[in-house]
Parts: sequence; C-alpha cells; structure tokens
Amino acid sequence: MSDFEIKQQVRNFYDQVGWQIVSDGFYQNARYEDLRSVSKDYIWKCHMRINRHLSRPGKYLLDAGCGPIQYPAYLTYSDGFQFRVCLDISIVALKEARKRIGEKGLFVVADVAHLPFCSNVMDGIVSLHTLHHLPLSDQKTAYQDLYRVLALGKSAAVVNGWTESKLMNQWQWLVRLMEGVGGFVAKIRGKKPAEITLINNKKTDEKRKPTGTFVEKLDANWLRQELHVQDLQILVWRSVSVRFLRAVIHSISGGKLWLSILYKLEEKYPKYFGERGQYPLIVFRKSIS
Repeated sequence: MSDFEIKQQVRNFYDQVGWQIVSDGFYQNARYEDLRSVSKDYIWKCHMRINRHLSRPGKYLLDAGCGPIQYPAYLTYSDGFQFRVCLDISIVALKEARKRIGEKGLFVVADVAHLPFCSNVMDGIVSLHTLHHLPLSDQKTAYQDLYRVLALGKSAAVVNGWTESKLMNQWQWLVRLMEGVGGFVAKIRGKKPAEITLINNKKTDEKRKPTGTFVEKLDANWLRQELHVQDLQILVWRSVSVRFLRAVIHSISGGKLWLSILYKLEEKYPKYFGERGQYPLIVFRKSIS
C-alpha cells in the first residue's frame, strides 16, 4: 500500500466512521477510550497533563490532527492562546471542532507530515494519537515539521503509542484472567461482556464501511535515534491500555483507588512509565539560542 493510499484510508475512516456521533452522544471513535465512571477521574487527569508543557500566553496553538476536540479536557489546551489552529485530514473532524471552539479556531485541511505554515510561527503545539497513523518514515518527517513551525522558546506536547508496551506485556496474564472471569460472569447473567460486544460491533461495522486505520508505531530507541531535536523528553501520558482498564478496573474491586495509586506512581516516575507504559507524552522545546 502506498503512502497516499494509507492516508486516504485514514481520511475515509474518520470521515465515514470515526467522527460520526452514535446513539449515546459520543463519537464512534470513543470506543477506543474507557468512558466508564470508575475511570473518569484518572482519564481526566491524564488528559490534563498536556497543559503543563504549554508556554502561555501565546497567539497560535497548533492542534495537529485535532479531530473534533472531543473530550472536555482537550478544550482547556486553548487557554491562554488567542487562536487554536486546528489541522486535520478529515473535513468532518474540522466541522465538529468548529462547533466547540467557534471564532477562536482557525481550521486547515492538511497532512500533518507536510505542514503549510511558516517556520517559528506556533507558540505551542499539541498532537494526540495522530502520528502513529503515518508510515514510520512520515512520522520522522512530521516530528521535524512540528519542530520547524514551533516558535523559539516554545514547546510541543505529542501523545503517541509504542508498538509494544513492556508494562502491558508484563500484566497481560492478569488482563486475560479478568477477561475470562468477566466472560464467565456475563454468561451466567445472560449478557455479553464488554470486550466481546466491542469485537462483535467491530465485525458488524467492517461489513458496512471501513473501520480501521493504518497504524505503524515506534519505540523509545527509534525516537531518540531519529529525532534530532533539543530538550526531548519522554514522559508518561497514560501507562495502561484501554483493554487493561476495561478488564481489570471495576468499582466493585476498588478500581478508583487502584487508579489513584497508579496516577501517583506515574507522577513520581514519569520517565519510567513513559518509556514502558502504553502512551508516552513526548515533549520538546525549541531553544532560543
């Protein structure tokens, strides 16, 4: 599959499926997130980590691969900036984003790996769950282009996903065990467990429209070797996967308490959990010198 075909596949998925609102009021793409009440506080605090790494005030905040700005925490990234420059390959996403930020937004249909902006113009950059949809060669180009458009003395925060998480690999046995227990309990109650329902829904969608997107992720070693940017940090955004949350974290077993402990550990050891967890927060700053 060519790079053009890959990007077209991503565009088609989000235009036709990912950014369509379903019956519960959430976007179809929200099935890739854990929106249960037991995980709500933890998810919110992970989303809010982005704000620590944005230099305010500023004129332009670039949101590279903005999507519809679908979660409340995402709206807070605009605070302290005059304009939020929303860039996405999906026109549907930009239309939805406009509903949320209105006149504060500037909306651009473009490829995140080939930014149509002058150098040193953005006072801040955020990009969440976007770059891993690119071929690995284009991921490198995208990082370099983000660095190019970033203003001197300002910083960027990028959330991506490792190809494999060492932490999640270590706890895979627990996930499988809890999924088995959940399936057994659901069978007794005559209901389908959430994970099976998700899979069945995905199969149904696949018969109707394109539901997947190209994903080629990376690891910390690749990032350090290929990205020649100053002040690069690999921190934690969230260390556990959605599958882990849905399988292991439940109210009946003190899920909120366990997530509170996990968050405190992530805060104390951000680099450890950033490199070994599921979702790293990649921060780089453009030096004035």
